[in-house]
Amino acid sequence: MKVLIIQTGGTIDKDYPKTNKGYAFEIDEPAVERIFERVLPGFEYEVISLLRKDSLEITDDDRVLIKSTIESSSANKILITHGSDTMPETGRFLGNLKHKAIILTGAYRPERFNGSDADFNIGTALGALNMIEEGTFIAMNGLILSPENCNKDSLTGKFYS
Repeated sequence: MKVLIIQTGGTIDKDYPKTNKGYAFEIDEPAVERIFERVLPGFEYEVISLLRKDSLEITDDDRVLIKSTIESSSANKILITHGSDTMPETGRFLGNLKHKAIILTGAYRPERFNGSDADFNIGTALGALNMIEEGTFIAMNGLILSPENCNKDSLTGKFYS
């Protein structure tokens, strides 16, 4: 299996570097690269840093760029790291691309923070990619969800269908 990993930003990739006037979150290098250094994956992969945006800032033009990147890739297994706020919208926009298995995932706490769910969500997403041949899904909270039926609870932040 070869996986194309597309970074779009979101909390999973955020860091909290010190600035001159205090602290502010910034989108950092792809978290998945640090995760893979720890777990030594048994498959080939390529990481593309396509966007570095909070998901609330992702536009339909950005979604067109994500979709065209996937369509032009020879990879048929795609992992997209994405902010959770608009993950279902991006999943619905991508739709079902022929011969492509696509999983969007992210984290509620940055990968760089203790107690992050990033490793868990990336692992869940990769497990799902091993099992599906085609379709677009969301991997969050240990669940694999269809973007069409996916919602995010405004109080807990958890995804459900």
